[in-house]
Amino acid sequence: MSPPSARLQTKPVITCLKTFLISYSLIFWFTGVILLAVGVWGKVNLEFDLLLNSDKVTNAPYVLIGTGAIIIIFGLFGCFATCRGSPWMLKLYTMFLTLVFLAELVAGISGFIFRHEIKAVLQGAYNKAESVYSDKNNEDLDRIQRTLQCCGEKNYTSWANTDYFKSEGIPKSCCNMTAGGSCTSAELKDLNKAALVVYQRGCFSLMTATLEANLGIIAGISFGIAFFQLIGIFLACCLSRYITNNQYELV
Repeated sequence: MSPPSARLQTKPVITCLKTFLISYSLIFWFTGVILLAVGVWGKVNLEFDLLLNSDKVTNAPYVLIGTGAIIIIFGLFGCFATCRGSPWMLKLYTMFLTLVFLAELVAGISGFIFRHEIKAVLQGAYNKAESVYSDKNNEDLDRIQRTLQCCGEKNYTSWANTDYFKSEGIPKSCCNMTAGGSCTSAELKDLNKAALVVYQRGCFSLMTATLEANLGIIAGISFGIAFFQLIGIFLACCLSRYITNNQYELV
């Protein structure tokens, strides 16, 4: 057993490590809350169902929601393990943080390498959504066009190749209310007249242009979050080792 003086010297170190690890776990927990909120918000407002209306695409909002929920649970587990000072709990927490780090790293690298393929798949899904647009199947596209103030995939002329345009014209969700037009049926069925009353920007090109313009920032934030896990791994490993070596217990 270590002499009393050694234990007295070790106790402040363990206390300091616990303070840092609890703070880290709370921040980690908060990132889970953010991911969960983004997943729910994306599902409700950004219409991932529309963009992911393809057999080749995964359910991204559900992945965000599931990941956020798991991080929330383990963030709380990390706080509990730290307060208890349990070495095996801390080791389990370290293993989870390591898995999160590796998953985020692989996802970030894969997303960057295959960004063009992902864009092509999403574009195909968007085209499919436009082609099947109808009076009964229009909620997703209508909401996107109204929210982003855009029209069509590339622009409003993208609707000219759809069955809906041949019978009804350009959807009324493309109407630019600030342009002063009334968006009558005659105007929406004529591309020349529609140009004066609908939004000019294309929806898909607008979304991808925004993402590409901020790709560097997104990548930096993603890798920053991934390497943030290394701090928790280091703190959890150190605390577990100190507690184990010095047989320290929190009373």
